Formats: sequence, C-alpha cells, structure tokens
Amino acid sequence: MNSTPASLLDRLAGSGREDRSAWERFVELYTPLMVSWCQQLRMSDADAADFMQEVFLVLIERLPHFKYDPEKSFRAWLKTILMNSWRNHLRRISRAGADQADLDALAESDPALLREESEHRGYLVRRALDLMKQDFEPTTWNACWEFVVHSRPAQDVAAELGITVNAVYLAKSRVLRHLRTELNGLLE
Repeated sequence: MNSTPASLLDRLAGSGREDRSAWERFVELYTPLMVSWCQQLRMSDADAADFMQEVFLVLIERLPHFKYDPEKSFRAWLKTILMNSWRNHLRRISRAGADQADLDALAESDPALLREESEHRGYLVRRALDLMKQDFEPTTWNACWEFVVHSRPAQDVAAELGITVNAVYLAKSRVLRHLRTELNGLLE
C-alpha cells in the first residue's frame, strides 16, 4: 500500500505539478463528476471532453495554491472554476460569431441542478473505494469488504479467507483508515 498524506488537496497544494499520483487520483475522482456537470450544461460528449481539458488546465494552475477551509465547500469551489471556464468558453464562442439564440440557451443551463450533496458524497466514496482497492492485498480488501459492507460475522469471514479473526479486524481498520485519509478534505 502506498503511503497517503493527510489529504489529496494537501498533496496537490504542496507539490505543485510534481506529484503525478496525486493529480492522477484527483482526475480519476473528479472527472466523472465534472463531466456530469458538463452534460447538465447540455454539452455533447465530444464537447465535454474538449472543455474538460480547458478546466484541467485552470485547475493545474489553481489547485497548488488552493487552501482548504473546512468551513467552505471544495465542491462549490470546483464548480465555480468549471462555471467560470464555461462562461469564458461562451465568450470565445460569441466572439467567433455563434448564433445568439444558441448562446442564450447554453447560458440558461441551470448549474443549480447539479448533483445533490448526498449523491456527490456517495459518488465520491464509491469512486475512492474503487481506486483504493488496488492499494490492498486481495485478502485484506475482501476481509474488510465482507465484514463491513456485507455485515458478515468476523468469524465467518476469517474462516472463509483462511485468516484469523484479529486479521479481519485489522483489515477493517486499515481499509477504513485509508478511506478516511483519501477523503480528508474532499467531503464537506
């Protein structure tokens, strides 16, 4: 298992562009969310993919200077970056001579319809779990998964996996601690 600093945001802020694994983790976690925002802005998949490149360029510049405040929402900050990029994108289209009716329809897309907080939190936890799975030996992961997610007795899980009951409890502790570390500062 790779060691993970206190939070992904701290890693990004402290490393600038140098911590490739932190950037890869950020992209893996947040691309689907931001793509869904683009879809709600009525972008085609191709347009969303192009637009996301613009957004990530902005994030590469801004995230290393981002100071997480637990009293504020990181997701709201991220959405603001995306929406400001969207407005700049619309201005460029306007200068290029796009039809005003098309621009008005795009501008009226309601960003308030974006994911509900509970959906976002659930998505982020599921995505982090998917990414974290590779950080653990299969026996450790399966012990935690069966014990926590499927609510199976530790004795049954231990017998099935050929480990001790104590190993099941240790697996649970390690995986959940890693999950808390991965999500530190990302869940508001």
